[in-house]
Amino acid sequence: MKRLRQTGKIPAVLYGHGEGTVMLTASEKEINKMIDQGSHIVNLDGEVSGTVLVKEVQWDALGSNVLHVDLARVDANEKVEVTLQIVLHGEAPGEKDGGVVKLVENEVTILCSVSAVPDNIVCEVGELALDGVVSAGDLQLPEGAELTGSPDETIASCQEPQEQTSEASDDGAEGGQPEVIGEDKAEEGGE
Repeated sequence: MKRLRQTGKIPAVLYGHGEGTVMLTASEKEINKMIDQGSHIVNLDGEVSGTVLVKEVQWDALGSNVLHVDLARVDANEKVEVTLQIVLHGEAPGEKDGGVVKLVENEVTILCSVSAVPDNIVCEVGELALDGVVSAGDLQLPEGAELTGSPDETIASCQEPQEQTSEASDDGAEGGQPEVIGEDKAEEGGE
């Protein structure tokens, strides 16, 4: 596997729909392009062809290089569960009143047909007032799609920024210098 990755190829496995498991390789460039575009549905073209769902991407310990990709065969009419990034769009009226828009949830999971899977879900904040929230049920989903979680879950909010006072830092500090971990051991070793 290591040698394969050194040649610019990434291992992948394809399974599902009652067919056998197939080991594949794909170019690192194509895999990174797919990830950068946020693609969840991919059309394979090569020794194996067809529409597949990206089930899992395994990263190295630093999260910078793809190590492996799991793919599942799907039918264009089949419904699949996908987790999508949420993207804020618009300018909240609450911001003009001194509020700050905060994205509370970065992702949402939906169930929709393979042909309708979007790259992301847009959270429209154009009507978000000060002290208001946008819940999961307010999100515009693709036609025929449904949330798998609670529609009451808060996705975004507009709140006044909380001021940090110097009293909070004074109350938490007991004075003096912070303890240096290992300082005692260094002193003991020198005696």
